[in-house]
Amino acid sequence: MLNEQAIAWFSARLAMQIDVSDTHAALESGTPGFVLVDSRSEESWEQGHIPGALHLPRRLIAERAPGLIDPRTPVVTYCWGPGCDGATRAALAFAQRGYRVQEMIGGIEYWIREGFAVRTATGLTTREPDPLTAPAKGATCAC
Repeated sequence: MLNEQAIAWFSARLAMQIDVSDTHAALESGTPGFVLVDSRSEESWEQGHIPGALHLPRRLIAERAPGLIDPRTPVVTYCWGPGCDGATRAALAFAQRGYRVQEMIGGIEYWIREGFAVRTATGLTTREPDPLTAPAKGATCAC
């Protein structure tokens, strides 16, 4: 019984979440198959956001999502990071409106820590990957 519960739990988790690296790879492909939604505040968005993301703060999803995103289009939500449940709340708001949705685990924090570009008012910016959260240059996690 325990093994069946574990299989169900981890299968459901993988169906509802996507990690930063997989999100990046999908966006880089040019045809990600989803709309990436930044659910943070205007101030947070202006501080820096993932290139190609749509800014739609969680409190505005019910009002604005239907006019911005076709309900047949899958959505991936993100917020600050693992210590914030804003992306989870945004994913719930989309799911309640009939969207297929996943949460990008790690949020923009891990996007930045893995060395991926962020758009700011001055253009694209990147940081060196954090070796505690992303493979060192030349290495891969092979997961």
